[in-house]
Amino acid sequence: MIRPVTMPKWGLSMERGRVTDWFVAEGDEVKTGDDLADIDTDKINGTLESPGDGVLRRVIAEAGEEVPVGGTIALLAEATTAEQELDEAARKARAEIDAGAVEAPEGPVTGTVEVGGRTLAYATLGTEGDVVVLVHGFGGDKNSWLFVQEPLARTRVVHALDLPGHGDSTKDVGDGSLDTLADAVLGFLAALGIEKAHLVGHSLGGAVVTAAAAKAPGKITKLTLIAPAGFGTAVNAGYLRGFAAATTRRELKPHLSALFADPGLVTRQLADDLLRYKRRDGVGQVLATLLDTLLDGDAQAIAAAPLLSKVDLPTKTIWGRQDAVLPPGNADVYVENAGHMVHLEAPGAVLAAITG
Repeated sequence: MIRPVTMPKWGLSMERGRVTDWFVAEGDEVKTGDDLADIDTDKINGTLESPGDGVLRRVIAEAGEEVPVGGTIALLAEATTAEQELDEAARKARAEIDAGAVEAPEGPVTGTVEVGGRTLAYATLGTEGDVVVLVHGFGGDKNSWLFVQEPLARTRVVHALDLPGHGDSTKDVGDGSLDTLADAVLGFLAALGIEKAHLVGHSLGGAVVTAAAAKAPGKITKLTLIAPAGFGTAVNAGYLRGFAAATTRRELKPHLSALFADPGLVTRQLADDLLRYKRRDGVGQVLATLLDTLLDGDAQAIAAAPLLSKVDLPTKTIWGRQDAVLPPGNADVYVENAGHMVHLEAPGAVLAAITG
Protein backbone atom coordinates (compact mmCIF):
# COMPACT_ATOMS: atom_id res chain seq x y z
CA MET A 1 0.00 0.00 0.00
CA ILE A 2 1.30 3.45 -0.94
CA ARG A 3 0.27 6.26 1.39
CA PRO A 4 0.62 9.85 0.19
CA VAL A 5 1.91 12.55 2.53
CA THR A 6 0.08 15.71 1.52
CA MET A 7 0.43 19.41 2.17
CA PRO A 8 -1.93 19.95 5.13
CA LYS A 9 -4.63 22.58 5.39
CA TRP A 10 -3.76 24.35 8.62
CA GLY A 11 -6.45 26.94 9.15
CA LEU A 12 -9.31 28.30 7.12
CA SER A 13 -7.26 30.60 4.90
CA MET A 14 -4.30 28.37 4.02
CA GLU A 15 -4.01 27.65 0.30
CA ARG A 16 -0.31 26.81 -0.11
CA GLY A 17 2.65 25.83 2.03
CA ARG A 18 6.41 25.76 1.53
CA VAL A 19 8.52 22.78 2.54
CA THR A 20 11.42 24.45 4.34
CA ASP A 21 13.25 21.36 5.61
CA TRP A 22 12.96 17.58 5.60
CA PHE A 23 13.86 15.76 8.82
CA VAL A 24 13.89 12.35 7.15
CA ALA A 25 15.33 11.01 3.91
CA GLU A 26 14.21 8.45 1.39
CA GLY A 27 14.63 4.99 2.88
CA ASP A 28 14.05 6.10 6.48
CA GLU A 29 11.49 4.19 8.51
CA VAL A 30 8.93 6.39 10.25
CA LYS A 31 6.13 5.90 12.77
CA THR A 32 2.81 7.68 13.09
CA GLY A 33 3.43 11.11 14.62
CA ASP A 34 7.15 11.30 13.74
CA ASP A 35 8.31 14.69 12.51
CA LEU A 36 8.68 14.64 8.73
CA ALA A 37 9.18 18.22 7.56
CA ASP A 38 8.90 21.86 8.48
CA ILE A 39 6.16 23.69 6.58
CA ASP A 40 6.01 27.47 6.21
CA THR A 41 2.45 28.82 6.03
CA ASP A 42 1.27 32.39 5.56
CA LYS A 43 0.91 32.69 9.34
CA ILE A 44 3.54 30.57 11.08
CA ASN A 45 5.92 27.68 10.55
CA GLY A 46 4.70 24.25 11.59
CA THR A 47 6.02 20.71 11.69
CA LEU A 48 4.26 18.07 9.61
CA GLU A 49 3.97 14.71 11.33
CA SER A 50 3.78 11.32 9.67
CA PRO A 51 0.19 10.20 9.00
CA GLY A 52 1.16 6.54 9.38
CA ASP A 53 3.84 3.89 9.77
CA GLY A 54 6.09 2.90 6.92
CA VAL A 55 9.20 3.80 4.97
CA LEU A 56 9.62 7.17 3.28
CA ARG A 57 10.08 5.79 -0.23
CA ARG A 58 9.83 8.97 -2.32
CA VAL A 59 10.22 12.71 -1.68
CA ILE A 60 8.14 14.60 -4.25
CA ALA A 61 8.61 18.21 -3.09
CA GLU A 62 12.14 19.22 -2.21
CA ALA A 63 13.03 21.72 0.52
CA GLY A 64 12.21 25.25 -0.63
CA GLU A 65 9.32 24.23 -2.87
CA GLU A 66 5.84 25.70 -2.48
CA VAL A 67 2.96 23.27 -2.93
CA PRO A 68 -0.83 23.77 -2.97
CA VAL A 69 -2.80 22.38 -0.06
CA GLY A 70 -3.57 18.74 -0.81
CA GLY A 71 -0.55 18.24 -3.05
CA THR A 72 1.43 15.05 -2.45
CA ILE A 73 4.88 15.95 -1.12
CA ALA A 74 6.10 12.42 -0.29
CA LEU A 75 5.11 8.77 -0.43
CA LEU A 76 5.09 6.25 2.42
CA ALA A 77 5.02 2.54 1.71
CA GLU A 78 6.27 -0.79 2.97
CA ALA A 79 9.85 -1.73 2.15
CA THR A 80 8.53 -4.50 -0.11
CA THR A 81 6.42 -2.22 -2.31
CA ALA A 82 7.63 -2.46 -5.93
CA GLU A 83 9.79 0.37 -7.28
CA GLN A 84 7.70 0.51 -10.45
CA GLU A 85 4.53 1.21 -8.47
CA LEU A 86 6.29 3.95 -6.51
CA ASP A 87 7.73 5.52 -9.65
CA GLU A 88 4.29 5.70 -11.24
CA ALA A 89 2.71 7.19 -8.12
CA ALA A 90 5.53 9.72 -7.83
CA ARG A 91 5.20 10.69 -11.50
CA LYS A 92 1.48 11.27 -11.12
CA ALA A 93 1.92 13.33 -7.95
CA ARG A 94 4.63 15.46 -9.56
CA ALA A 95 2.49 16.05 -12.65
CA GLU A 96 -0.47 17.20 -10.53
CA ILE A 97 1.69 19.73 -8.69
CA ASP A 98 3.31 21.02 -11.89
CA ALA A 99 -0.05 21.36 -13.63
CA GLY A 100 -1.75 22.96 -10.63
CA ALA A 101 -4.31 20.17 -10.77
CA VAL A 102 -4.27 19.36 -7.07
CA GLU A 103 -7.61 18.59 -5.45
CA ALA A 104 -7.61 20.50 -2.17
CA PRO A 105 -8.95 18.65 0.87
CA GLU A 106 -12.05 19.88 2.56
CA GLY A 107 -11.23 22.38 5.27
CA PRO A 108 -13.14 22.97 8.48
CA VAL A 109 -16.87 23.51 8.15
CA THR A 110 -17.76 26.87 9.66
CA GLY A 111 -21.01 27.79 11.33
CA THR A 112 -22.66 30.05 13.88
CA VAL A 113 -25.09 29.57 16.77
CA GLU A 114 -27.03 32.01 18.93
CA VAL A 115 -26.20 31.85 22.63
CA GLY A 116 -27.42 34.36 25.19
CA GLY A 117 -28.22 36.94 22.52
CA ARG A 118 -24.76 36.65 20.93
CA THR A 119 -23.67 34.97 17.72
CA LEU A 120 -20.85 32.49 18.32
CA ALA A 121 -18.74 31.32 15.38
CA TYR A 122 -17.03 27.96 15.17
CA ALA A 123 -15.19 25.63 12.79
CA THR A 124 -15.64 21.87 12.77
CA LEU A 125 -13.48 19.02 11.48
CA GLY A 126 -14.19 15.32 11.77
CA THR A 127 -17.37 13.32 11.39
CA GLU A 128 -17.25 10.58 14.01
CA GLY A 129 -15.81 9.78 17.40
CA ASP A 130 -15.71 11.62 20.71
CA VAL A 131 -16.43 15.35 20.69
CA VAL A 132 -13.62 17.80 21.51
CA VAL A 133 -14.16 21.55 21.90
CA LEU A 134 -11.12 23.84 21.61
CA VAL A 135 -11.29 27.19 23.42
CA HIS A 136 -8.66 29.88 22.71
CA GLY A 137 -7.23 32.58 24.97
CA PHE A 138 -7.35 36.38 25.31
CA GLY A 139 -7.24 38.00 21.86
CA GLY A 140 -7.12 34.65 20.06
CA ASP A 141 -9.62 32.83 17.87
CA LYS A 142 -10.43 29.45 16.40
CA ASN A 143 -7.50 29.67 13.98
CA SER A 144 -5.01 29.42 16.84
CA TRP A 145 -5.65 25.66 16.80
CA LEU A 146 -4.50 25.23 13.20
CA PHE A 147 -1.82 22.62 14.05
CA VAL A 148 -3.99 20.68 16.51
CA GLN A 149 -7.48 20.47 15.05
CA GLU A 150 -6.67 18.60 11.83
CA PRO A 151 -4.78 15.64 13.35
CA LEU A 152 -7.29 15.38 16.21
CA ALA A 153 -10.15 15.25 13.71
CA ARG A 154 -8.86 12.03 12.14
CA THR A 155 -10.53 10.13 14.99
CA ARG A 156 -12.78 12.72 16.65
CA VAL A 157 -15.30 15.47 15.99
CA VAL A 158 -13.42 18.66 16.81
CA HIS A 159 -15.04 22.09 17.20
CA ALA A 160 -12.85 25.20 17.48
CA LEU A 161 -14.94 27.95 19.07
CA ASP A 162 -14.64 31.73 18.90
CA LEU A 163 -15.44 33.04 22.38
CA PRO A 164 -17.69 36.12 22.62
CA GLY A 165 -15.78 39.19 21.50
CA HIS A 166 -13.28 37.19 19.44
CA GLY A 167 -12.84 35.99 15.87
CA ASP A 168 -16.12 36.03 14.00
CA SER A 169 -18.31 35.99 17.11
CA THR A 170 -20.32 39.00 18.28
CA LYS A 171 -18.04 41.73 19.64
CA ASP A 172 -19.73 41.82 23.01
CA VAL A 173 -18.64 40.07 26.20
CA GLY A 174 -21.21 41.56 28.55
CA ASP A 175 -19.57 41.92 31.94
CA GLY A 176 -16.63 39.84 30.69
CA SER A 177 -16.81 37.60 33.74
CA LEU A 178 -15.63 34.00 33.86
CA ASP A 179 -19.26 32.96 34.43
CA THR A 180 -20.39 34.75 31.26
CA LEU A 181 -17.68 33.10 29.15
CA ALA A 182 -18.30 29.67 30.68
CA ASP A 183 -22.03 30.03 29.97
CA ALA A 184 -21.15 30.76 26.35
CA VAL A 185 -19.27 27.46 26.08
CA LEU A 186 -22.08 25.51 27.73
CA GLY A 187 -24.61 27.30 25.52
CA PHE A 188 -22.59 26.27 22.49
CA LEU A 189 -22.76 22.62 23.56
CA ALA A 190 -26.52 22.90 24.03
CA ALA A 191 -27.06 24.66 20.70
CA LEU A 192 -25.27 21.87 18.82
CA GLY A 193 -26.97 19.14 20.83
CA ILE A 194 -23.67 17.90 22.24
CA GLU A 195 -24.40 15.71 25.25
CA LYS A 196 -20.81 15.33 26.42
CA ALA A 197 -17.51 16.84 25.32
CA HIS A 198 -13.82 16.92 26.11
CA LEU A 199 -12.97 20.59 26.70
CA VAL A 200 -9.52 21.92 25.80
CA GLY A 201 -8.67 25.46 26.85
CA HIS A 202 -5.62 27.67 26.38
CA SER A 203 -4.73 30.55 28.72
CA LEU A 204 -7.99 32.45 29.44
CA GLY A 205 -9.72 29.56 27.68
CA GLY A 206 -8.24 27.20 30.28
CA ALA A 207 -9.97 29.13 33.05
CA VAL A 208 -13.17 29.28 30.99
CA VAL A 209 -13.40 25.52 30.41
CA THR A 210 -12.60 24.89 34.09
CA ALA A 211 -15.49 27.14 35.08
CA ALA A 212 -17.75 25.42 32.53
CA ALA A 213 -16.88 22.01 33.98
CA ALA A 214 -17.58 23.26 37.51
CA LYS A 215 -21.00 24.54 36.43
CA ALA A 216 -22.02 21.43 34.45
CA PRO A 217 -19.72 18.49 35.24
CA GLY A 218 -22.17 16.03 33.72
CA LYS A 219 -21.62 17.60 30.28
CA ILE A 220 -17.83 17.22 30.35
CA THR A 221 -15.82 14.04 29.86
CA LYS A 222 -12.28 15.41 30.25
CA LEU A 223 -10.36 18.66 30.63
CA THR A 224 -7.07 19.58 29.01
CA LEU A 225 -5.63 22.86 30.25
CA ILE A 226 -2.87 24.51 28.23
CA ALA A 227 -0.98 27.25 30.13
CA PRO A 228 -4.26 28.07 31.90
CA ALA A 229 -5.09 31.37 33.53
CA GLY A 230 -6.34 31.37 37.09
CA PHE A 231 -3.82 28.95 38.62
CA GLY A 232 -1.65 31.41 40.50
CA THR A 233 -1.28 35.16 40.80
CA ALA A 234 1.79 35.86 38.63
CA VAL A 235 1.14 37.21 35.14
CA ASN A 236 2.87 39.36 32.56
CA ALA A 237 0.48 42.29 32.96
CA GLY A 238 2.62 44.40 30.65
CA TYR A 239 2.00 41.95 27.82
CA LEU A 240 -1.78 41.96 28.34
CA ARG A 241 -2.03 45.74 28.51
CA GLY A 242 0.44 46.21 25.66
CA PHE A 243 -1.45 43.81 23.40
CA ALA A 244 -4.75 45.52 24.16
CA ALA A 245 -3.34 49.01 23.54
CA ALA A 246 -1.23 48.39 20.40
CA THR A 247 -2.57 50.00 17.23
CA THR A 248 0.34 49.45 14.81
CA ARG A 249 2.53 46.53 13.79
CA ARG A 250 5.53 48.26 15.36
CA GLU A 251 3.72 48.52 18.71
CA LEU A 252 2.24 45.03 18.56
CA LYS A 253 5.21 42.90 17.46
CA PRO A 254 7.32 43.20 20.67
CA HIS A 255 4.35 42.02 22.70
CA LEU A 256 3.69 39.09 20.37
CA SER A 257 7.31 38.01 20.81
CA ALA A 258 6.48 37.30 24.46
CA LEU A 259 4.14 34.52 23.31
CA PHE A 260 6.86 32.27 21.89
CA ALA A 261 10.10 30.73 23.04
CA ASP A 262 11.29 31.44 19.50
CA PRO A 263 10.36 35.07 18.70
CA GLY A 264 11.19 34.36 15.05
CA LEU A 265 7.79 32.68 14.82
CA VAL A 266 6.11 36.09 14.94
CA THR A 267 5.47 36.74 11.26
CA ARG A 268 4.26 39.88 9.57
CA GLN A 269 1.07 38.04 8.58
CA LEU A 270 0.39 37.01 12.18
CA ALA A 271 0.74 40.61 13.35
CA ASP A 272 -1.41 41.91 10.48
CA ASP A 273 -4.18 39.40 11.22
CA LEU A 274 -4.27 40.46 14.87
CA LEU A 275 -4.29 44.15 13.94
CA ARG A 276 -7.19 43.51 11.59
CA TYR A 277 -9.10 41.93 14.47
CA LYS A 278 -8.21 44.74 16.88
CA ARG A 279 -9.52 47.36 14.45
CA ARG A 280 -13.00 45.84 14.28
CA ASP A 281 -15.82 47.79 15.86
CA GLY A 282 -16.25 46.93 19.50
CA VAL A 283 -12.97 45.04 19.97
CA GLY A 284 -11.35 47.83 21.97
CA GLN A 285 -14.13 47.65 24.55
CA VAL A 286 -14.01 43.84 24.54
CA LEU A 287 -10.32 43.79 25.40
CA ALA A 288 -10.68 46.51 28.02
CA THR A 289 -13.52 44.62 29.71
CA LEU A 290 -11.56 41.37 29.70
CA LEU A 291 -8.51 43.10 31.15
CA ASP A 292 -10.66 43.96 34.17
CA THR A 293 -11.55 40.28 34.44
CA LEU A 294 -7.97 39.10 34.05
CA LEU A 295 -6.04 41.61 36.16
CA ASP A 296 -6.09 42.93 39.70
CA GLY A 297 -3.37 45.52 39.47
CA ASP A 298 -0.41 43.58 38.11
CA ALA A 299 -1.65 40.21 39.39
CA GLN A 300 -4.14 37.70 38.08
CA ALA A 301 -7.69 38.38 39.20
CA ILE A 302 -9.09 35.01 38.04
CA ALA A 303 -9.07 32.10 40.47
CA ALA A 304 -9.77 28.90 38.55
CA ALA A 305 -7.87 26.52 40.82
CA PRO A 306 -10.62 26.44 43.50
CA LEU A 307 -13.13 25.56 40.79
CA LEU A 308 -10.99 22.67 39.56
CA SER A 309 -10.80 21.25 43.07
CA LYS A 310 -14.58 20.75 42.91
CA VAL A 311 -14.48 18.89 39.59
CA ASP A 312 -14.03 15.11 39.60
CA LEU A 313 -12.96 14.70 35.99
CA PRO A 314 -9.84 13.39 34.23
CA THR A 315 -7.72 16.52 33.86
CA LYS A 316 -4.33 17.13 32.31
CA THR A 317 -2.35 20.37 32.39
CA ILE A 318 0.46 21.20 29.96
CA TRP A 319 2.83 24.18 30.09
CA GLY A 320 5.72 25.51 28.04
CA ARG A 321 8.86 25.89 30.15
CA GLN A 322 9.62 29.28 28.57
CA ASP A 323 6.17 30.77 29.07
CA ALA A 324 6.71 34.52 29.48
CA VAL A 325 3.01 35.38 29.92
CA LEU A 326 1.84 32.98 32.63
CA PRO A 327 4.81 31.51 34.52
CA PRO A 328 4.60 27.70 34.55
CA GLY A 329 2.59 26.40 37.46
CA ASN A 330 1.84 22.84 38.51
CA ALA A 331 1.54 20.79 35.33
CA ASP A 332 1.37 17.16 34.29
CA VAL A 333 3.50 17.91 31.24
CA TYR A 334 6.22 20.52 30.81
CA VAL A 335 7.39 21.20 27.25
CA GLU A 336 10.94 22.37 26.71
CA ASN A 337 11.68 25.12 24.17
CA ALA A 338 8.07 26.27 24.12
CA GLY A 339 6.45 29.46 25.36
CA HIS A 340 2.88 30.51 26.05
CA MET A 341 1.62 29.38 22.63
CA VAL A 342 2.74 25.83 23.28
CA HIS A 343 0.03 24.44 20.98
CA LEU A 344 1.68 26.30 18.08
CA GLU A 345 5.30 25.65 19.03
CA ALA A 346 4.92 22.03 20.16
CA PRO A 347 1.62 20.71 18.80
CA GLY A 348 2.79 17.11 19.06
CA ALA A 349 3.14 17.41 22.83
CA VAL A 350 -0.27 19.05 23.08
CA LEU A 351 -1.87 16.33 20.94
CA ALA A 352 -0.34 13.68 23.19
CA ALA A 353 -1.76 15.44 26.24
CA ILE A 354 -5.22 15.66 24.69
CA THR A 355 -5.32 12.06 23.46
CA GLY A 356 -3.38 10.40 26.29
